[in-house]
Amino acid sequence: MRRVISTLLAGGALLTAAACGTAPNSGTDTAASAPAAASPAATPAVGAACEALAQAYGKNMAPYAQSLTTLVSDRTTIAQAQQSLAAFATAVQDATKSSADKQLQADGKKTAEQMHAKSTDAKFFGAIKTPEDVNKAMGPTLTSWLSPLSEHCD
Repeated sequence: MRRVISTLLAGGALLTAAACGTAPNSGTDTAASAPAAASPAATPAVGAACEALAQAYGKNMAPYAQSLTTLVSDRTTIAQAQQSLAAFATAVQDATKSSADKQLQADGKKTAEQMHAKSTDAKFFGAIKTPEDVNKAMGPTLTSWLSPLSEHCD
């Protein structure tokens, strides 16, 4: 999962950088995608959860990045950014909740709870004012939220 998350986060950072450089309503959509792979020692149940997690990430990364990028120029979109993070959190929870690996379930729940808590934190979103703030939220901050899941998949 470390490799998967690292690859996905790198894609997200590139997506954020690309989104920050595009004009609003340019009609250009950029999507981050990366293959997901379970470690060779992973059980099929863990592998399925890792695949589901990678799909959840791929589906939710671009909307979250775009909502943060939009927030920089339009402060009235804070609710949209919060909703985007909440949807991302729900997707992480859904991807891991039925795993046969109890630790993966627990780590998925912990990650989702942390992301849900931040989705209602106006102070967190209020601090995002520049493209650099977006990059931090999409890079180190998101990495720290997802780090409990990194030991389960490769």
